[in-house]
Amino acid sequence: MPLAAVSRASWDNLTGRTVEPNAYYLPDWERAVDAHATGRTGASALTAWNAPATDTSSAPALDGLVPVVSLWQAYHLPLPVLVSADPYGTLGTPLLDRHTSLEAATALLKEARSAGARALLLRDVALDGKALAAFAKALARDNLRPRLLSAHARACLDATRDADTLLRDALGARKLKELRRQRRRLADYGAVRFDVARTPDEVSPALETFLALEASGWKGKRGTALLQRAGDSRFVRTAAPLLARAGACEIVSLHAGATPVAAAIVVRHQNRAFYFKIGIDETFAKFSPGVQLTLDLTRHLCADPFIATADSTADAGHSMIEPIWRGRLRIGDVLLPLYRRDPTVAIAHAALAARIRLRDVARRLRPDRNRRSSVT
Repeated sequence: MPLAAVSRASWDNLTGRTVEPNAYYLPDWERAVDAHATGRTGASALTAWNAPATDTSSAPALDGLVPVVSLWQAYHLPLPVLVSADPYGTLGTPLLDRHTSLEAATALLKEARSAGARALLLRDVALDGKALAAFAKALARDNLRPRLLSAHARACLDATRDADTLLRDALGARKLKELRRQRRRLADYGAVRFDVARTPDEVSPALETFLALEASGWKGKRGTALLQRAGDSRFVRTAAPLLARAGACEIVSLHAGATPVAAAIVVRHQNRAFYFKIGIDETFAKFSPGVQLTLDLTRHLCADPFIATADSTADAGHSMIEPIWRGRLRIGDVLLPLYRRDPTVAIAHAALAARIRLRDVARRLRPDRNRRSSVT
């Protein structure tokens, strides 16, 4: 069915029961992406519904959901394969009910078959997570197994630790001393303060500060800032206040006096935070405003009793975040075959593996590859 046709109430209810958090598939976020974001509209939804066994008067519950597009829309490959939709954030883990994850995964695979697909490609899925494990177990019932197309490890934060201890262990006393010196120099331009916008009324103006900072830097020069594409700016201006209304979005910012020098969007789902994007004023680059903001964000998240982990959503090897957030989250692209001994799956596997290799080579060759991840 079209993504927009999924019951909002049912989708909301599912997000409170998922076996694995993914803020980028929250309804306010993904519906805004699907409606507005450049090149990311027109998704459908695979859904799994669970009718209560004892109460026939109750409506079926939504137990599984994954937004999907065709392989042609995703990669211009004319093969009958469905692909998890790009939610703008780099995580495509499906939403599965924690109590019925195996049944939900089984139903989603069945619906993909009914749609005529020969395989389902999950992009940027957590490789060690419970959602993929449920799909693997569902496939095993039919003597099938997932095919790993790519894998990498990206930075994540253990927010259950004491922030000061964590930062000292990660960066060392000498580096922290240098960062404190830079912060004192930054204070020459005005008192340095860290702000957190939480409510819709706070988030909307803070978002404009973030958008302006992002567009003022290297992304603006490349034409890839959110503000430079009408659809992208419309998506984030729609999603952020709606998520804030549910406590699922914050805009964090660092000021020197009245001047904002860095700002970032953080989205939340269950006990996990997601460091979506950051913008900085590059005229203050010698004071490391992005690092300074990340240090304050680390302290903020570690002090939050509701957050256990934070996903950097960054590229592997990112030079700014990896020295600070030393945890690692394995992410990859996984092809789920829907039939045994199907030549279409072998063809799709070969074609996608080649595409992904070319993509990875291009990323490694980019001179600014460490700046192009979500947290730059």
